[in-house]
Amino acid sequence: MKIILKKEVAGLGEALDVVEVKAGYALNYLVPQGFAIVGTPSAIKQNEETIRQRAHKEAKLVADAQALAAKAEAVAIKIAAKVGEGGKLYGGITAAQVAEALAAAGIEVEKRNIEVPEIKALGEFEAKAKFYKGVYATLKIEVVEAE
Repeated sequence: MKIILKKEVAGLGEALDVVEVKAGYALNYLVPQGFAIVGTPSAIKQNEETIRQRAHKEAKLVADAQALAAKAEAVAIKIAAKVGEGGKLYGGITAAQVAEALAAAGIEVEKRNIEVPEIKALGEFEAKAKFYKGVYATLKIEVVEAE
């Protein structure tokens, strides 16, 4: 069954994408939750016109996201954490902590758009942040011992 996404759905697509899913998933979850509408031929045609009209706005959004991603890559993220014996952390470093550190540097990113590897020790690590469709930044994270 073809549907038109109204919002971004993880693992499925972005807003305004026309995707093929099973009928039960579409009619029992996506449509009632407001994530999608049924992809009738007229709705798909209207969606294509909307996409055409938004194309120039999209270019500006991508340029802004790329500038923000470049700024984020230039920022050195330092996170202080409590450390036990052997240099192991109590707990781990989360996407929320990375988002908070970026916010302190003046860069707003939702924590759900940040992919952090499992960090359980001191050192330097890399995380990936999504700023917009296809615009990602590699963040350098330094985990130091809290004083």
